[in-house]
Order: sequence, then C-alpha cells, then structure tokens
Amino acid sequence: MQYVRLGNTGLQVSRLALGCMSYGVPSRGTHPWTLDEEASRPFLKRALEAGINFLDTANSYSDGTSEEIVGRAVRELTRRDEVVIATKVYHRTRPEPNGRGLSRKAILVELDASLKRLGTDYIDLYQIHRWDYETPIEETLEALHDAVKAGKVRYLGASSMFAWQFCKALGVSERRGWARFVSMQNHYNLIYREEEREMIGLCRAEGVAVIPWSPLARGRLARPWDDRAGTERAATDEFGKTLYARTEDADRAVIERVGEVAAARGASRAQIALAWLLAKPGVTAPIIGATKPRHLDDALAALEIELSTAEIASLEAPYIPHPVLGFS
Repeated sequence: MQYVRLGNTGLQVSRLALGCMSYGVPSRGTHPWTLDEEASRPFLKRALEAGINFLDTANSYSDGTSEEIVGRAVRELTRRDEVVIATKVYHRTRPEPNGRGLSRKAILVELDASLKRLGTDYIDLYQIHRWDYETPIEETLEALHDAVKAGKVRYLGASSMFAWQFCKALGVSERRGWARFVSMQNHYNLIYREEEREMIGLCRAEGVAVIPWSPLARGRLARPWDDRAGTERAATDEFGKTLYARTEDADRAVIERVGEVAAARGASRAQIALAWLLAKPGVTAPIIGATKPRHLDDALAALEIELSTAEIASLEAPYIPHPVLGFS
C-alpha cells in the first residue's frame, strides 16, 4: 500500500480510502442496498489487511448503524491508533428542529453521538457533509475548532460545496486563528469533472487534500453502457439518479472510451477509471466502495497502473461541461 500526507498535515493516509456508506442495517435509513454487519465484515477485514488505513463514514449513513459497524470492526480487527477514522455531520438524524445542520448545538450533540457509536474517544477527520445555508459559517467553524481543542477531533474536513464557500471558510478560520479544513471530499470522476474549474485549483493552492467521492460514478464507469441498472443500488439509489440522469448522452462516449482503454490494457474498466483519478494532480485518496470482492481487487490493482499521457488525453477527450451537481 502507498501512503501519503493528508494535505499539508503530517497525517499519513493510504492512497485509497474505504467508503463505508455501503455498510449498515438495510432497514435503517434510505439505503436498502447496504450490507449488514456480517456481510460487510469481510470487506473491512480485507481492506485493513491490504493496508488501507483510511475509513470514511457519516452520522447519517443507515441511521448511524454504519458508524457502529465501523467502530466494532476497528476494535476487533486492528488497533485504534493504526487507522484514520473519518465521519461527517450535517444531514438530518433526528426529527426535532435541531436534528440536522451545522449549528453549534447540532455539531456538539452529533459529535458525541458519533463518538459513542464508533466506540472511540476521538475522530481523526471530522467533516461537514454539506454547506449549511441557515447557520453563519463563523458559528460552525468556532464549534469545530472547540471540538479540536477539546481533543474529540484531530483534523477537520469539508465536502461538496462551491469553491467560493470553501475559500470563505478557510479565510474565516485563518483570521480567527481557528483550526482550518485540511481536506475536501468532493464529487469527482471521469464523467463529472466540474471540480477542475475552481475547487481542485483552490485545494492545491491551499495545501488541502482532495478525497473524491463516487470515483466510479456509482458504478457507471465500471461496466458497459448497457449495464447501467445492473445492480440493486443502481435501481434504488435515488440520490445517484439525480447526479447523472441529465447527462447520459455525454457520459456514454466517456464510458465507451474507458472500455476501449481497458481492453487495450487488459485491465478492468474500474481499474482504468481509478488509475485516471489517482493520476490527477491534487488527488490524495479516492473513496472507494466495496460490496463485492472484485471491487477491492480492482481498486488495489489500480494503484499499480500508470496511464500514459496519450491514454489520459484519450479518456478525457469526450467530456463536455456538465451542470453543477452533488451539493445538496
């Protein structure tokens, strides 16, 4: 396994992060396609054995049961100080008025709840899942800073937002002398490259790690065009449908080009799509999902693929501008 620094910090993370949204009680929350604890444990075990030390979850995944599954796996399969646990806060977890968002009250309540579910006394990377338009960013950032100073959080991260918003947050933290965001978890893959316009450049200039979510575009880049709805998740993932439904004609050409490069290389489509992302400047650790053994096999194999300049240009050539999506 390869290890890199998380942005400008001294924290070493594996070149791949294991996304744990796929692990949770299927009847809890809005992800009926998740794997329960028994079914998910082999994937967590294999990832840890392969050297992946970076695990990403969220308080809202499967009504918090994803955090519980991750926490138990860490306690039973490895040592706490050997892994980097990342989780998130923002989406609704409780029906009351303060059961969502990034107010001071919501953050401090949800942080303690995440710590309890994870069975740990600190979180390595605590991320805001989205931008909260109803809470002043100063309130959010001060609460996060206090969580760091209290020892409950080691580093702060953010996810999917406009570059101007992220720039504002970084500026406020710098002026106030507060702990600042060290990572950006954004939507970035071969069929959604709008982050290259502003966000990637900002992160590189500020020394912020880029840890993209959905690196295979909900599996679209891993299979032929005609197999788009070949899984239960593809058929039931309502959020995923909002990300790509309006760009299918444009995406088809990119997906076909991935297939051509993969065939020429004797590699899988997933390996090529991930190898492209790993080669992009600024990308620290794509967040991969794994619900079948081949998913981890492909991700690990992608680390060994070095695409040529011509191959990268070929993969990128069919892309056309897309609507900005994934911030909700």
